[in-house]
Order: sequence, then C-alpha cells, then structure tokens
Amino acid sequence: MQEHRPPSSNDALSFAYDDEDADTVVNPSANTPLGALIAERLSRRATLRGFAASAAFGLLGSSALSRAADAATAAKSSLAFKEIEHETITGHRAPQGYSAQVVIRWGDPVKKDAPPFDPAKQSAQSQRMQFGYDNDFLAFMPLPMGSRSSSRGLLCANHERTTPALMWSKMDGPDALKTMSREMCEVEMASQGHTVVEIRKREGKWQVVTDSPYNRRLVAYDTEFRIGGPAAGHARMKTAADPTGLKAIGTFNNCAGGKTPWGTVLSGEENIHNYFIGNAEASPEAKAYKRMGVTGRGRYQWGRFHDRFNLDKDPNEPNRFGWVVEIDPYDPNSTPVKRTALGRCKHEGATCAVSHDGRVAVYTGDDERMEYVYKFVTKGQFDPKSRAANRNLLDEGTLYAAKFEANGKMRWLPLVHGSGPLTAANGFGSQADVVIEVRRAADLVGATPMDRPEDIEPSPRSGRIYVVLTYNDRRKADQVNPANPRAENKWGQIIEIIPPLVNGKPDHAAIECRWEFFVLAGDPSKPEQGAKYLGPVSQHGWLACPDNVAFDPRGRLWISTDGQDDAIGFCDSVYAADTRGPGRGITRLFFNGPTGAEICGPEFTPDGTTLFLAIQHPAEEKGSSFDKPSTRWPDFKDDMPPRPAVLAITRNGGGEVGS
Repeated sequence: MQEHRPPSSNDALSFAYDDEDADTVVNPSANTPLGALIAERLSRRATLRGFAASAAFGLLGSSALSRAADAATAAKSSLAFKEIEHETITGHRAPQGYSAQVVIRWGDPVKKDAPPFDPAKQSAQSQRMQFGYDNDFLAFMPLPMGSRSSSRGLLCANHERTTPALMWSKMDGPDALKTMSREMCEVEMASQGHTVVEIRKREGKWQVVTDSPYNRRLVAYDTEFRIGGPAAGHARMKTAADPTGLKAIGTFNNCAGGKTPWGTVLSGEENIHNYFIGNAEASPEAKAYKRMGVTGRGRYQWGRFHDRFNLDKDPNEPNRFGWVVEIDPYDPNSTPVKRTALGRCKHEGATCAVSHDGRVAVYTGDDERMEYVYKFVTKGQFDPKSRAANRNLLDEGTLYAAKFEANGKMRWLPLVHGSGPLTAANGFGSQADVVIEVRRAADLVGATPMDRPEDIEPSPRSGRIYVVLTYNDRRKADQVNPANPRAENKWGQIIEIIPPLVNGKPDHAAIECRWEFFVLAGDPSKPEQGAKYLGPVSQHGWLACPDNVAFDPRGRLWISTDGQDDAIGFCDSVYAADTRGPGRGITRLFFNGPTGAEICGPEFTPDGTTLFLAIQHPAEEKGSSFDKPSTRWPDFKDDMPPRPAVLAITRNGGGEVGS
C-alpha cells in the first residue's frame, strides 16, 4: 500500500465557515408516496437481487466470516487490486502497485505569465491566471479533438467554492467573514468557476502545458456568458447591468458536470443561494427565492462590494444563476452559454446519452434534501458529422422530473408550460417561468422527493442510468417513499434506471422505465442502518455517502464519496464495483483521501490507464484553520496551507486501473 503520511499537525481553532442555511430542506410539497408497499418491495427486491445473502454475511460478523466474505468478494470481482482499509489519514493512500501524482493544485499556473503562488499575496489578478480553489468535476478531453488520445488532452475542472478559514490567516473566528476586504472577496470570485488546461503524459508523468493556447479560466469575477434557451431575454432575467436579459457575468459554485457527444463540457451551478445578501422577503421574487433557499443571509460577502450580489440593489440577479453552463474547451475564444432549457435548480451533474433515434438526453440532479431528479431530451438529433450543427441542440427540447413507483416502474413527468398544472393560473406564464421555477413545477406535477440527488451517469455500455443519492438525515419516517426507503438516512444509495430498448438500443427519450436498487449504502453488520449490497462486501468494502461516479472502459462503476467522516468516522474514499457478472454491485475500497477532504470528479483516460481524482477542501473540518490545519496536504510545508488538487492514479508499470 502507498501512503503519503507527513508529521501530525496540531489541533486547530474552530472552523468558521458554517452556514445556518446550508443543506436545509426548502421543499414544501407533500409528494411523499406510500407506506406498506415499500417494505414489500424491498423484501422482494432483496430476494431477487441478492440483497438477502449480502445482509446475512454482514450480520454474522465474526472475524472468520469477515475473512470469508473478503475471499468471496475477491473471487467474484473482476477488480484485481488489493483492497485497502477504512482509515483516517493526513495524506492519501492508493493500493499496492499504484502511484498517485499531483497534477495541478490551487494556485498553480494556468497561464505562462501567472505569478508564483504566494498564499500571503494572492490577488484577483493573479488568481485569474492560476488554478482555482476546490476542484470538483473533471473532464479529460483528448487532443487532437475527436481522437482517443490518452497521453495528451485538456483537463477541464469545476471550482465549486472557497473556504476563507483555510485560505487566509486569522479567518477562523466567529465574526471573521465580516472583516473580509474587497480584495479577498475578489480573490474568491476569481477562484471559483472553471479551468481548461492542457496536460501531457511524458515518461509516465503528467505535466501541465502552461503555454498552451487552450488554457483559460472562466470565473465569477468577470467572464461573460450568453444566456440561451426559453429564459433568454425574459423580464425575470433582466437587470440594470443587462437590460436585455441575454448575458450574465460569471459562474460560481460549479459542482458536478458532464460531457456532450459533440465535445463540449457541461458545468452545473449548484448552491447559488449562498452568494446573495439583502432583504429577500421584500423582493418581487420573494416566493421563488424562498423555494430556492435564497434568504439574503449569504455566507459570501461579495454583495458588500458588488451590487449585483445585493438583492436590495439587483433583485433579479439570482435568476441568472443555478443553470447548466456549456463550455467549448477546444475554442478558447468561445463564449460559454447558460442553457436554461435544462431548468434552474442546484445542479449536480449534467451527463449525456444519445438515444436510439439520435436525440440526446441530459440527466441532472438537484443536490438538496427532498429535491428531484431531472432529464432533458433534445428536440433535434445529434449530428456526429457536423459539430456546428449541434451548437444549440440544448436550447430546444422537453424537460422532465422523475417519479419512482413501488412496482419497479418510474415515469418521467413533463415540465411543459400549459401541461397539467403548469399554467398561468399557477403563476407560469410561459416556459421561461417553468424553467426559472423548475422546483415548484416539479412539486406540482408530483415528482418524487429524493435523498439529495448527486451525480447521475448513464452507462456507455448498458445504457442504464445510475442515480447517486448521497444522504438525507432529515427525512422523517412518514416521508419515506419507494426510492428513498430509510428515514434519517446518513448513508445514501444508488439507483439504476433501466430504459426500454428499441432495436437493441436504449430509448433515453422514453417516459416510462424500470428501476432497481444497486446499493443501499452503510455497514451491513449493523441492521439498524438498513444497508444492502448485491453480494458479500468485505469489512472494508462497504461505503457511505456516495457522491460522484464514473465508468471505466470495461463498464465498471467507480464511486467517490462526500461525508464519510461524519457518517462512518473514516475519510472520504473511492470504491469500485462491477455492474454485471458475478461481482455486480460488490463494492471494493480503492483509495483514501486526506482528512477533511471530499473526493470528487473521477475521470478516466479513454484507455483506462489513468484515473483522475479531484481532492476538494483538504483539512476542512472542525478545529482546523489556515494557521493550524489538520493536514497540509499535498505540500506538507510549514509555509503552505492545505491546497485542493487533482491527482492522477496509475498502475506501476502501466496497464488499466483496477485490472
């Protein structure tokens, strides 16, 4: 086993970036189907899908049986790596025979003229040319475009948020945020958004090409975005700075995303409610803002210096965020577009699948407790011969919200103006109103409230869609439903949606599908958790809080986690599982990250020989600060704070990761 373990750090002062509005439940709807049918369905599924056998293994619990379970797991799985152990460490750990290389860190140069990173002298100008903070979603886009190169490509990275207590000295007190200067706020604005940077693999190591013409930063501070789709130009999108409602400045809180078949990147704007200050209740958008959790008590202080983040001065500005953004990494001069047809919420992921008839489905989750899973299906067809013909494919189509039923069926409910309750009588004057208030539209049509929808990924091999639900510890016993069967769920689950086949190809435009549980996460040796797997997982193979997922070239699912430290007392990790064959659904532990960090954005090169991972906010935990962090990963130098970074995991001597 490989571990980078520095000397232990001292205990630190209290972490001062808690937010009373973070991760609250703002869904007032009563869309909570069933009771008795849930237990019946779970019992039947346990028998049919192997859940019962897995539970029995876990419940027996002796060391001998644990070793037997480990051996059984290894025998069934196609994954050949030696499984590591659950733990909490200040470094990171990969399996024996693997190496983990830091590719790029917060503050590393993206442009060749970027100044060296100096945490004591950061400015918005320098950060504008450097890699941003809290890297999340990753995409590897091969170079040249259209190739399957696995040694040269564009690394595209979302930058979700910033943590002042870990970025600056003496910013960990209870009132520290109120002391932030304009310069500090603008550093934050230049730290969030997206990065495109060319990387090359030489002599087994990945290197950043700082003089590449492709390299660029798209930031909250000053990047211009075009607004496309049904909300473009609508009155609710207009501001004093943009009376046309056709362009917006910046993107922020960019979480998970996806790639389109025509070679662009989709980036989801997630927790946009945290960025606005002012009197939300006095706004003409008050009811809509309440549904989005916009209270005017934003944790970020940008509104003190930039009027567009002050609701009292620019009440429509929040409507211009919470969208899926499309970025063309191959054209550094292109203007990115906010694709409003996909709806406005707290987007987690935006992954694509080409249906049997050439139309494209985009799957997204709304990452908050009791929120919904969405699908958008394009009106037009994907043209593999003309990239230009697909340029505005995401501006026209049909948006749906998911409803899961106890009989193993699920329906995609259309969110179309004039359909059902989505009429002027309920405040929807056009499709623009539907997409701006997509949460309320989904409430009215009866979508299923979920346990924090995270990444949603279609398998490129089977066409099945994997819906990752990280946890919902605020679901009450009378709020359980078929797809979310556990109250106070601290562990999460993964669901498979199975679209019908047409001439052997998945119909991603179908409005009726089947669904199954793939994993009910948690420790199977503790019956009170209700964890169930499709086979006997080892004592270290079970997981909690699944977040982002990716498929390797063999179609195996790789799962990164967010929140295991709170749920099970171990650091966040990466697991892998077969999706077919005798090892189907048997998760195995592959990688552990540093304490306080979330593991995000798993992404493979086309040949499967490199697994990229985003290590987000290392040392972000109670009692940790810039001055006394719980880890100084990845530099482990006294003059360097903990830094979010991208890792490249490879097998020593080469070969596919996991095989």
